[in-house]
Amino acid sequence: MDKKMDNYSSNAAAVSAVLNNYFTGVFTGDTSLLRQVFHPEALVAGDINGHSYFKSLAQYLHGVENRQSPFELNEKFRMEILSIEIINSIAVAKVRLPMFDFNYYDLLSLTKAEGKWVIVNKLLTNVSL
Repeated sequence: MDKKMDNYSSNAAAVSAVLNNYFTGVFTGDTSLLRQVFHPEALVAGDINGHSYFKSLAQYLHGVENRQSPFELNEKFRMEILSIEIINSIAVAKVRLPMFDFNYYDLLSLTKAEGKWVIVNKLLTNVSL
């Protein structure tokens, strides 16, 4: 395997690990884990059923802390990575998070900061089933 492919593979594995930790944090309500995968200045924006949604990371985490998690509600874990695109030290991931009778799709922007991949932007929407 050439160096370029090896670098892509290691970055893809690292980004996938961040996304899986993101899923675990959302599913279990683990905000300390979510703090590890998000950059402290990350923004969360989008729409939920046509209603605009825009929050700082602190506001988003506050909401996660103050709700019952899908895990606590005995929901089945169905979150999945749909795609990952990596260019140098930036990445975009498309993920699906069905939970709470919602069918969320997120577009997550990541960057490699100080050798570690972190989510810097979360765009979300609910797609009706």
